[in-house]
Amino acid sequence: MAKIKPSKGAPYARILGVGGYRPTRVVPNEVILEKIDSSDEWIRSRSGIESRHWAGSEETVAAMSVEAAGKAIANAGIDASRVGAVVVSTVSHFAQTPAIATSIADQLGTEKAAAFDISAGCAGFGYGLTLAKGMVVEGSAEYVVVIGVERLSDLTDLEDRATAFLFGDGAGAVVVGPATEPAIGPTVWGSEGDKSDIIKQTVPWDRFHVGDVDELPLDSEGNIKFPAITQEGQAVFRWAVFEMAKVAQQALDAAGITSEDLDVFIPHQANVRIIDSMVKTLKLPEHVTVARDIRTTGNTSAASIPLAMERLLATGEAKSGDTALVIGFGAGLVYAATVVTLP
Repeated sequence: MAKIKPSKGAPYARILGVGGYRPTRVVPNEVILEKIDSSDEWIRSRSGIESRHWAGSEETVAAMSVEAAGKAIANAGIDASRVGAVVVSTVSHFAQTPAIATSIADQLGTEKAAAFDISAGCAGFGYGLTLAKGMVVEGSAEYVVVIGVERLSDLTDLEDRATAFLFGDGAGAVVVGPATEPAIGPTVWGSEGDKSDIIKQTVPWDRFHVGDVDELPLDSEGNIKFPAITQEGQAVFRWAVFEMAKVAQQALDAAGITSEDLDVFIPHQANVRIIDSMVKTLKLPEHVTVARDIRTTGNTSAASIPLAMERLLATGEAKSGDTALVIGFGAGLVYAATVVTLP
């Protein structure tokens, strides 16, 4: 029997650089209130959101990704030609094929890097980070770019009082590369498909294909609505607060550290009340910096963790070498948590 030659990768992997892109247009709650019966006070009290960014016509999924990834590559101090793979997590690239990652890899100046998209909702960054770590350690890529990018304004029903104020647009990216000591801990991840209806797209794409127009949702003016993201808010809140705190603790345990060892907590930016409840349940010490980027960014799904990470480092609230717990959770329902050393 022939023996397969073992791969030779790095002993460990780490995040070497981070970058973000936020669209130019800032949308305050007042704009959202033009379509729904609510108030700025109610939106802030229920979600913590004061404003969000919405992408313009030129700020495409690819364009935002290239901007964010370009910054991450520069911050990592490498040339794009050394990037061996590009992983893009998104639910708002509307071409079924080809993957948008291939175009992004080309525009970044990589040399035929492996490139593919993943769909893991708000846990997408954690899924991508785990794949990147595996590639670096296994040896199939020396450096991997992981991008979380969304144009959720394209999937928002502005007449839905429960979700109209939640979502924003943007892109966040990191470069994962070789390390001489552990800097990305074991990933605690999984799915609960029995809860798949809690967060979902309102209408499947094939409903348009079969021309079943009579059953498609209509807006207040009688026009067919484009598919949007909808959710059962209370069910999502309970699941996130109680179940995801357990997953976060498991990630700490898997990394062999306690909450006292943490410097930073970067959860998915879904809702400030969820974030605050997780902090309380985990009994995080006061010295731990907590990302609350959602206030001015909204929920950007797969982009939320790298965008929050980038802002914390840029403002000095977190610093290079800090130990951070990151956790993403969302539609599926899916989740992924790990402990990382910040770049």
